Amino acid sequence: MRKLISIVVPCYNEEEVLKETLPSLDRLCDSQPGFDFEIVYVDDGSRDATFELLCEAARADPRLRVIRFARNFGHQIAVTAGIDATRGDAVVLIDADLQDPPEVVNDMIAKWQEGYDVVYGMRMSRAGESTFKLATARGFYRLLNRLSEVEIPLDTGDFRLMSRPVVDVLKAMPERHRFVRGMVAWIGFRQIALPYVRVERVAGTSKYPLRKMLRFAIDGILSFSTKPLQLSVALGLIAATLAILGIFYALALRVFTSIWVEGWTALMIAVLFIGGVQLFSLGILGEYVGRIYSEVKRRPLYVVGERVGFDDERGAATVTEINRPTATNPERAE
Repeated sequence: MRKLISIVVPCYNEEEVLKETLPSLDRLCDSQPGFDFEIVYVDDGSRDATFELLCEAARADPRLRVIRFARNFGHQIAVTAGIDATRGDAVVLIDADLQDPPEVVNDMIAKWQEGYDVVYGMRMSRAGESTFKLATARGFYRLLNRLSEVEIPLDTGDFRLMSRPVVDVLKAMPERHRFVRGMVAWIGFRQIALPYVRVERVAGTSKYPLRKMLRFAIDGILSFSTKPLQLSVALGLIAATLAILGIFYALALRVFTSIWVEGWTALMIAVLFIGGVQLFSLGILGEYVGRIYSEVKRRPLYVVGERVGFDDERGAATVTEINRPTATNPERAE
């Protein structure tokens, strides 16, 4: 029986680049005649003609399936929705911008056939990106590895192939603040890196400005480490130690010398330092509490507005649905 490979492609305002992405992924599928393919495009609430282009392509190619969100939910949620909708024996994650070359997927499939459950792309170089972005990305992955209780591969993104057992475990992980590459590393199984050269975007602009990058980095660190909480404890101990030393110093001046100055400056420094430590610690604690709050609300991860090309359509052009985790089953119901 021929094996099925699913390709998940999250899209957000990718009208310009889809003209290259669609034929590129078609060529990839045609280059592997020994496998069947399905390509699941997830439109993450695009405001341009992304959805219309995808629907037109799906009408011409039965391998294409399209999911359209009711609004923008974010890249990691779009990846999750695509994974939820796949049926393949292996699932490939790739962005629509073609910075991750589709031809590398052929090498991933070869590694999968050798028995590996996860084949993740490791970026050897990243063309077309600023020095600032390269430096911050490099620093982030190394900081994350130092803080995380799970070893997360350096210089990797979501570009990867995963076997069905890995996908099934990933679907059973319902956390809201998702860091997919870290979640896959946590799952385990046989994993291997596949070095490749990342190229420039074919068209369009990056959908990850500095604000989103910082939010993504915070999600990655807080999802896989409690060390920031330990850091707040360490800062508290430092503040307490300095306060004790200050007390002994003040007592020594009072008892052994005639110097006694009502130190407004020293007092303000102490108050501001301790107050800063407290606010910093409360901020860290608040981030963790906020994540707990998000989890206990049990809202659906995403809302699907339309689905095109799926077998359950019964001839209809669109299907409206809500994927909602239940208390008894952590997987999202279709």
